[in-house]
Amino acid sequence: MTKHAIATHDYDEFRSGIVEVLERARSAAARSVNAIMTASYWEIGRRIVDSEQGGADRAAYGEALIARLAADLTQRFGRGFGRANLANMRAFYQQWPPERIFQTVSGESSAVSQMLQTASGESSLSVPADARLAALATRFTLPWSAYVRLLSVKNDAARAFYESETLREGWSVRQLDRQVNSQLYERLALSRNKAALLQKAAEHAPGDAITPEEAIKDPFVLEFLDIKDEYSESDLENALIQRLADFLLELGDDFAFIGRQRRLRIDDTWFRVDLLFFHRRLKCLVVVDLKVGRFSYADAGQMHLYLNYAREHWMKPGENPPVGLILCAGKGSAEARYALDNLPNKILAAEYQTVLPDERLIAEELERSRKALDARRGNAV
Repeated sequence: MTKHAIATHDYDEFRSGIVEVLERARSAAARSVNAIMTASYWEIGRRIVDSEQGGADRAAYGEALIARLAADLTQRFGRGFGRANLANMRAFYQQWPPERIFQTVSGESSAVSQMLQTASGESSLSVPADARLAALATRFTLPWSAYVRLLSVKNDAARAFYESETLREGWSVRQLDRQVNSQLYERLALSRNKAALLQKAAEHAPGDAITPEEAIKDPFVLEFLDIKDEYSESDLENALIQRLADFLLELGDDFAFIGRQRRLRIDDTWFRVDLLFFHRRLKCLVVVDLKVGRFSYADAGQMHLYLNYAREHWMKPGENPPVGLILCAGKGSAEARYALDNLPNKILAAEYQTVLPDERLIAEELERSRKALDARRGNAV
């Protein structure tokens, strides 16, 4: 085989062109997934609202409809279609009704505008569902997570402002969240130099840019595509979680493994539970949260947040309240603490303490695992 020398300059230019094509394609793919997802959620919201309008008692009928639909869709498609998200879809359609969408159409062909009107439900049977969604997707250029954040803005004028600025400035969801939290709209109303304030708001902070990988890993997207989402902050954390899961399962047959990196959403914030077990003798869920560092009171507060959520959404009839296990793996200061304050009485708490593995035993295993993993990493280097 004859080898031909390739000039470095020519190859670098050639490679840069290929990299640019791939980067643009990946970004476009992430945007397309978000647009189709958002369009489908708008369509689901429209159908929920249309069905509610036919109910005798609209409020009661609407809640019953969403509860039943959430159960059916969750069984068919998995996570992502709980009552909270379906309620968001309904609110999304109500805040972005057809007339508002059509008002924003400018400079588009009459065919696209007609398709959008058809997508609102008028003569919808004459247009294939995928064509309606594709037409709607041209109107929703922000990711679904951005619209969810905008739904929390109760003032209509403020919501329209934040949407407009997000589109104009290309804000990520992180930037949008920061501007809403800083009350940019209200501060602009009081400012004497609005241009300077807007210019400052447009400045990017570290971490604002969203890569295609991060866009696809958005919990909403993962749920929509029914992709499992299991990853940790670091290789060390991932290895520790696996070792601790194995350790707890080896203690006997009391612990039944349910899952790892279990996601939950409270208001507009996503959290992750590192490990979730069911304790057969206590008949309760065990929520395990790992911190690669020292224990802080904020860790306890976050665990109680998890337990409250688990009690409301994950606990089955006949089960006891869930218990939390906080594991801190700071070097030389490994510790384990149970969160039992959520239990209804001292007798139940005493029973939990008798049956659950000793905290010191778990902390010692945590320290051994950390040392073994650090040694392995050191040898690899």
